[in-house]
Amino acid sequence: MGSRNSLLLCVLVFAVVSALFTGHPEAAWPLAQIDDYLLNILIMAGINVILAVSLNIVSGHTGQFSLGHAGFMAVGAYGSAAVTQIGGKPILNALSFLGGAAPICMFVLSLLVGGLLAALAGFAVGLPSLRLKGDYLAIVTLGFGEIIRVVIQNTEAVGGARGLTGIPAFTTLGWTWGLAAFCIYCVSALIRSTYGRGFLAVRDDEIAAEAMGVNTTKYKVTAFVVGSFFAGLAGALYAHLIGYITPEGFSFLKSVDVVVMVILGGMGSTLGVTVAAILLTALNELLRQAEQYRMVAFALLLIVLMIARPQGLLGGIDRWLQARRNRS
Repeated sequence: MGSRNSLLLCVLVFAVVSALFTGHPEAAWPLAQIDDYLLNILIMAGINVILAVSLNIVSGHTGQFSLGHAGFMAVGAYGSAAVTQIGGKPILNALSFLGGAAPICMFVLSLLVGGLLAALAGFAVGLPSLRLKGDYLAIVTLGFGEIIRVVIQNTEAVGGARGLTGIPAFTTLGWTWGLAAFCIYCVSALIRSTYGRGFLAVRDDEIAAEAMGVNTTKYKVTAFVVGSFFAGLAGALYAHLIGYITPEGFSFLKSVDVVVMVILGGMGSTLGVTVAAILLTALNELLRQAEQYRMVAFALLLIVLMIARPQGLLGGIDRWLQARRNRS
């Protein structure tokens, strides 16, 4: 009953916040009358939260080290943008009976298309590669991420190396953080469920899990598909925020950024990676004037944290909270 109430609350919050911020946020709610620069930072923080939490289910909860998350973000971004930018007019004409709600319905459709295409790409990558382990898996996922980027770069239908322009600016603070809350809820509920214990079993001891009859390949592929779906949603939000996407925006360095968020927050800690994604987004903006030193600062931060707190920023906090709830 508690899970059902939590889901209903999540849906209600998502609906209310999205309604408040859809369209022009400054006209929807007085609190949204903030500087555009700060608003973009808050939206990017929400997108990074979705990316970090979605990668955490693969690397943190299932123990599979992936370096190709930016590739699934790219699939979601281009798939979503193709719906609204390339096929926008026919879709709007088909949805004309909805009146003023037609653009928002088209945006929702584009989000679903982007997420599902990314999930399909995750399945295509995961099925043959997740029989590998450790460094081999990391190298293979890195290679698949680069393959996705190069294929997009050489596909003229979506702009090729020039990129795709004229993407409608549908992404708002409400949509971003509403989907971030939905992502956090889904991942947390999945991991705490009876089915989700299989992910943790694979992470803790894959050989023992197989000996107990756990289909480890199925769980690893499932984690990859779920993580890719939410990465695709993040890519769709990103595309409809900046209005212009290029293949170079989804390079290996973007995957590294997301991996750093997961490691700094604490692998396996949903709360930790959420906090780390927000903090690193803010740090990235603070270092914008010294762009050439950004990766140096991230590397130093990672080294210091690994020495001082190997479990991550908030590693173990989820277990502590669960133990406290059990005692109550």
